Amino acid sequence: MAGRLRPSLLPVLTLLLASAAAPALDREANTLVPPGRAAYVAGALPDRIILLATDDPARSMAVSWRAEAGGDPAGLVQVAPALDGPGFEAGSRQETAQARSLPGAGATAWQARVDGLRPDTPYVYRVGRPGAWSEWLQFRTAAGQAAPFTFVYLGDAQNRVRSQVSRVMRQAFRAAPDARLVVHAGDLVNGRQGNHDDEWAEWFHAGGANLAEVPNLVAAGNHEYLKSGDGDAYTGLMPHWPAQFPVPGNGAPGLETSTYFVDLMGVRFVVLDSLGALELGKAQVQAEWLGQVLQGHGARWTVVVHHHPMTSVSRGRDNPPLRAHWQPLFERHGVDLVLQGHDHAYGRHRMRGAGPAGDEGPVYVVSVAGPKQYLTSPAARRQMARTGEDLQLYQVVGVEHDRLRFEARTATGRLYDAFDLVRRPEGGNAVVEYPDRVIAERRCERPEGARCRN
Repeated sequence: MAGRLRPSLLPVLTLLLASAAAPALDREANTLVPPGRAAYVAGALPDRIILLATDDPARSMAVSWRAEAGGDPAGLVQVAPALDGPGFEAGSRQETAQARSLPGAGATAWQARVDGLRPDTPYVYRVGRPGAWSEWLQFRTAAGQAAPFTFVYLGDAQNRVRSQVSRVMRQAFRAAPDARLVVHAGDLVNGRQGNHDDEWAEWFHAGGANLAEVPNLVAAGNHEYLKSGDGDAYTGLMPHWPAQFPVPGNGAPGLETSTYFVDLMGVRFVVLDSLGALELGKAQVQAEWLGQVLQGHGARWTVVVHHHPMTSVSRGRDNPPLRAHWQPLFERHGVDLVLQGHDHAYGRHRMRGAGPAGDEGPVYVVSVAGPKQYLTSPAARRQMARTGEDLQLYQVVGVEHDRLRFEARTATGRLYDAFDLVRRPEGGNAVVEYPDRVIAERRCERPEGARCRN
């Protein structure tokens, strides 16, 4: 009958249509910027605004942003107690920012710190200069004492951040709308293709206004470090890092821009530089500083953040210097939780050690937010309580007086791992797991050409 296809041609046509519609697998560029095109050019209005955790988050704030360079007046930050309606601008105060060199045509980074704030109080702030201000952004200072709160933890973003990581970050903030901190465990960008500024622009785009309204705690990964021309040696942090992230400056000698600690509402957060330890001979100097920082600090909980895992999840990786220099200190001083990245897979475990009351030591977690995925090792599958592949994840951690509640969720919001750390009266922590709440462990089953890699 006219207009009908012969049945014998249907399979062929179906195959042709499917082939035409199928996208090229695993070939997306690292940024969405077309080759040879200029994007994310600095302008008069501030962008890339980010709030950083300070050494006194109940009474101070630190912020950085980017704007075009030139002979205009210095950058400024204006801060005022938030009101239920307009009119707060009349009660604002103003601080002058410091300019920092920022790679990229005609761009300057600005940093400012504002002290003298009241604990557990909502504030609004804006950055820029007369005639070129940002919008008013709102945040709340930390409580001045231990109190329940929630924070978000993200593993490596690194690749295709605007294209594929942005949904994970948005999902994390939807899941934890009242988060008081965001922890980034390193490799925020890739940094190996020379287009560092485009990558950073897309990282800030992915986080959006949430980065400017919730304090951030950032750890440097290996991809935040530059390599020599022959690619054999690391030479130092990329210039974007110190320009964009004014961290407290209370870190290990010589590593003040990549190590530090923050006390937040009953938790001492300690950030270490694992690349510096593994590649630059800075393991011992960090250990000496770490011993002082962990000794008798008085906080109820201790959370350590560093990029390379204490025990690797992925195949063909191992970091013995971290276990030699840092693990004994974690156990001796009762570190509760260690948040890591680097391995582009998920893993959670404990290592038996000499912690308080014969405790098994900290819980170590490795996670990944980005699309770059690796395979887990057979040893990790045997020895770790939970592993996973081919997952983009975000984590929400609830802090209570005698309990830490940990959830790892997929990019679609499904619960992949869940456990509580419960403080024992005699010291140390019990781990309470919830296997009936989580989905099945995931292994990489993507087709050749888009598979997870070793």
